Amino acid sequence: MTAASIRQTNKKARGRPKSSKAKVRHVSIFDKILRAMPVTEAQVQKGLTWGLVGVFVLGAYSVAHYTGIIDRVSSQIAATVGAAGFEVKRVEVTGVNRIDELKVYEITLAQKDRSMMQVDIDQVRTDLMDNGWIKDARISRRLPDTLVVDIIEREPAAVWQRDGQLSLIDKTGYPLEQISKEEIPDLPIIVGKKANEKVPELTKLLNHAPALSPMVTGATWIGNRRWNLEFDSGETLALPEGKETAAAALLNFARMDGVNRLLGRGVLHFDLRDSERAYLRMPPKEGDEPEG
Repeated sequence: MTAASIRQTNKKARGRPKSSKAKVRHVSIFDKILRAMPVTEAQVQKGLTWGLVGVFVLGAYSVAHYTGIIDRVSSQIAATVGAAGFEVKRVEVTGVNRIDELKVYEITLAQKDRSMMQVDIDQVRTDLMDNGWIKDARISRRLPDTLVVDIIEREPAAVWQRDGQLSLIDKTGYPLEQISKEEIPDLPIIVGKKANEKVPELTKLLNHAPALSPMVTGATWIGNRRWNLEFDSGETLALPEGKETAAAALLNFARMDGVNRLLGRGVLHFDLRDSERAYLRMPPKEGDEPEG
C-alpha cells in the first residue's frame, strides 16, 4: 500500500463519526421518594430497623401476656418483695374527723395480697368512696411497709327531711348519713321529696338577701315548684315559682323588712306568690274558732 493510500484511509477514519450508545440509568419510584424526603437514606434505614425491633418486642409482649408469663413473673416478683419485708404492716390515716377511723383501716387492709407491689390502690380508693362522708381519698405507698390514706371529708350543711326520715346533707345536697330526731344539729332543715337536689339552687336564692339568710332555719320544697322559707322568729314566707321571680320577691321582702321590721312582729305567714300584692296571716285571737 502506497503512502497516498494510507493517508487517504486515515482521513476516512478520522472523518467517520464514532458511534457510542449512551447508558441511561433508570431511577425507581422509591428512590425518587427518598430523594424528596428531608431525611437521608441512612436515617430511613435506621428508622425501619427500629420499627422492626418494636414490632418484635410488641409481638413478644403479646405472646407473654396471653400465655400468662407476665402475670406469673409479676406474682413471683411481688412474693419476693414481700418476703424481703416490703409488705403492708401499717396504715396512716389523715383528715378524719367524723368518720370511724377503724372502718378506714378495715377497708384499706381488706385485700388478700399484702405485698406493697400488689395492693390495688385504685380499688382501695373506690371502696373508701362508698362512704357518704368521704368526698375524696388519696392513697400512696411509703416503703417499706406503710400505706398512707389522706381523707377529705364532706361538711354537713343541712338536715334533709322526707317521708319521716332525716339525713345530714352537704352543701351540694349529697346525703351523708341518716340521723334520729334526737341527733338533729343546729342546721337548717330542708323538707320535701328530692329537696336535697335543690339545695344549690336554694343557696343562690338566699344570696340575693344576705341580711335575711342567717335568719332562715328551714325551707320546704312545695309541689316540686317553689319554696316556703321558715325564719328563726317563727314566720313562714311563701315565695312564687321561678328562680328569677322568687329572687325578686325575696329581695323585695328583705327591703320591706329593713324599713318596717316585718319579722318578729307576730305575723305567722307572709304570702308573696302574687306579684302585685302581699298577704299576711296573723295568729288567731283568743275566742276565735280555728279554721277548718
